[in-house]
Amino acid sequence: MHTTFASIGTLVLLKLGRFKLSRLGRKEHLILVAFSVLFTANIAMSNLSLSLVSLAFFQIIRNTVPIFTVLIYRAWFGRSYYMATYLSLCPIIIGAGMTVVGEYHYSALGLFITVFGVVLAAVKTVTTNRLMTGSLALPSMELLFRMSPLAAAQSFVFAVLAGELPEFAKTMSQRAAETSKLATIATVAFLLGNGLLAFFLNVSSFQTNKLAGALTISVCGNLKQALTLAIGIFIFKDFTVDLLNGTGIVLVLVGCAFFSKAELDSKKRTTT
Repeated sequence: MHTTFASIGTLVLLKLGRFKLSRLGRKEHLILVAFSVLFTANIAMSNLSLSLVSLAFFQIIRNTVPIFTVLIYRAWFGRSYYMATYLSLCPIIIGAGMTVVGEYHYSALGLFITVFGVVLAAVKTVTTNRLMTGSLALPSMELLFRMSPLAAAQSFVFAVLAGELPEFAKTMSQRAAETSKLATIATVAFLLGNGLLAFFLNVSSFQTNKLAGALTISVCGNLKQALTLAIGIFIFKDFTVDLLNGTGIVLVLVGCAFFSKAELDSKKRTTT
């Protein structure tokens, strides 16, 4: 659904003249097809992981995406970061892990799938950045426009093969029969709103990735986790904060502040 909304949203923006399409050759189109497969595989692996391990364990492993992002840059692109950047990642990763302490349930297969999904997430983030800043240098909106329909079609095929579409239709039919018409409309409105928010998130994520870099996006994922917990505690009262959770939130925030300063300092050094 998210990629479908991204397809529709970027098409509307294209018709409004918010961006223009570049002329691409066969090689570039094949690269975009491969990228869409990577994008879809990342979603599939995340969903599969959540069915094999507990949510707390999934989030703990997911917090290591910045580490794999750094390793990919060092191994494939020979890029290194200043020591301050490496040090700032420690409280971010450790703190994010402290915010999701809970019961950990996993199997050997679940662990493998989860780690593989984390590697895919890091590869996807780095690849997204390279497609917008490397030799292809696509604008973020155009990359999303070209990739989304392919990923949406692939996700649709996977949903059919997995039997999710009939199950979804059955659930919606039962809800319509058991609840009022107003409740059904509210459910549909919620799904549409979710898709719209996902579109805005994709647009901002791609643009931020292009401007700030893949590692920054990975760090923001950990920051989002800490802020989600903080909002749940202080605004919606969904959680009861303990010393470990609270310390984790503070560590992530402090780590992100140091990371931002380290990245700004490194950019100043490269420009002087």
